[in-house]
Amino acid sequence: MRRPQRIPKALGHPVIWDFLTFERLVTGTLVHLIYWAGLGIIVLGAFGTVGAAVGVALREASILGVLLAIPVLIGGLLVMGALALIWRAACEFYVAIFRISEDLHAMRLAEEAAARPALRPAAPRPEA
Repeated sequence: MRRPQRIPKALGHPVIWDFLTFERLVTGTLVHLIYWAGLGIIVLGAFGTVGAAVGVALREASILGVLLAIPVLIGGLLVMGALALIWRAACEFYVAIFRISEDLHAMRLAEEAAARPALRPAAPRPEA
């Protein structure tokens, strides 16, 4: 989409126009916020895993409870670590897609600038 030469006065600031016309993508910033929110949920899951392991160990007052809690703890933390890596990869994928989009936009603008003929000032006409 091409940006019009003049921004309508009713829309005010150019940032609003960029937002409405998708000239500037805000998804890159949002992906960072979503990444940290998802990572926080994964950390809460890790705390839940530790709590479940401690709960299993305390529920069974014998050594069997502790022996059962250790694999629950290790397995749960390994799953949470794998989830964190998968979450990171998914968010990096989205950031890469939007960076590719920005690069293509810049290439298109450069192509359009190169295709436009250079404007030369007209030579003054001699008065006859």
